[in-house]
Amino acid sequence: MSNFTHWNEEGRPKMVDISEKTSTNRTAIARSTITLSDEVYQAIQQGGIKKGDPTQVAQIAGIMGAKKTADIIPMCHPIMLQGTDFQFDYTKAEVGYELHIQATVKCSGKTGVEMEALTAVSIAALTFYDMCKAVDKSMVIKDTYLVEKTGGKSGTFVHK
Repeated sequence: MSNFTHWNEEGRPKMVDISEKTSTNRTAIARSTITLSDEVYQAIQQGGIKKGDPTQVAQIAGIMGAKKTADIIPMCHPIMLQGTDFQFDYTKAEVGYELHIQATVKCSGKTGVEMEALTAVSIAALTFYDMCKAVDKSMVIKDTYLVEKTGGKSGTFVHK
């Protein structure tokens, strides 16, 4: 278990000590996709979702999720985020549509914001589903992943 940083000498979980690390500017971009039917897409375009605009509510929920990541992922450090933003992009699929949700999270700190970005897009996708499920429950959340991260000792990562 010595290769795992989140285990102590007794083999029990621990939060990694970052007290000696240097603060750097850090950015993480994550993406998630949700498939939706033509019916859901048309309802959104025509303002027919009774709960309101699902992308606006999903964005707010995603920002809240990024800020609360340390409360729900046990080994994450609480981080003072300095920015969280979203992009939503609908594309026509073979059947229905796909909504691509992307979050960019930034901070200056001693640990990265990858989990905050991944949590942000996950919560946004779940909220979008909740907003639209009255129209069609067959939506599928898929392909949630880290697109890119910068900063810190390990440097830049770009998903291939």
